[in-house]
Amino acid sequence: MSVIAQIFVVVAGLFHLAVFAMESLLFRKPSTYQRFLVQENDVEATRPWAFNQGFYNLFLAIGALGGLIWGGDKGHAIALFACACMAGAGVVLLASDRRMLRAAAAQAVPPLLALVLAAVL
Repeated sequence: MSVIAQIFVVVAGLFHLAVFAMESLLFRKPSTYQRFLVQENDVEATRPWAFNQGFYNLFLAIGALGGLIWGGDKGHAIALFACACMAGAGVVLLASDRRMLRAAAAQAVPPLLALVLAAVL
């Protein structure tokens, strides 16, 4: 995998670590739950799914970053599979709510670039 593709894998992994922190650790903060279009009166009802979703993001980040650390064909395959999942989730986010365009782009574009660059370079 090219160095530039690896850089986008790292960006995608770090983004998903940040989202893990927001969803699983910081969700009760108004500045955090409002990013997810959650109203104050719905925070306690949505906190369990956000906590769980945060761990999905953590595991994807571990797959992407861990795959790079592991290295070789197997490690890179794991990293790229994690990136494919991240990109797919970004598409689903946009399809579910067009107001989430910015978040969906932040979620999907770096891993998608990693996939494309890994395929062509």
